[in-house]
Amino acid sequence: MPKTKSRKKKPPKRVLALPDLEQAKTGVLNSLTSASGQRTYDHAISEFVAWYCSEPRLAFNRTVVLRYRIHLEQRHYAPATINLRLAAVRRVAYEAVMPASSVPNSPPAYGE
Repeated sequence: MPKTKSRKKKPPKRVLALPDLEQAKTGVLNSLTSASGQRTYDHAISEFVAWYCSEPRLAFNRTVVLRYRIHLEQRHYAPATINLRLAAVRRVAYEAVMPASSVPNSPPAYGE
């Protein structure tokens, strides 16, 4: 009897459109309580969205985040700045895939 290999089904690659990114951005910013944090993340996310939309349509995945990191390094940003911007992008990615409103038993987002 031949063995069958079980493969995990990979989720389909997702190309995020501007409305998806803006909705995720709003969700992330509403989850932050500090005005300074909101300003910083807003700037970081806005710059990422501008970069993401200027590139050929890429599926939003780890490779895109790595390409964005290379872009930031080529602009000679300090490591702390790069890490902060990548943290904001990761939060947007998480929010785009798993919005807070769709997580059962999650606390309401700030401002709701």
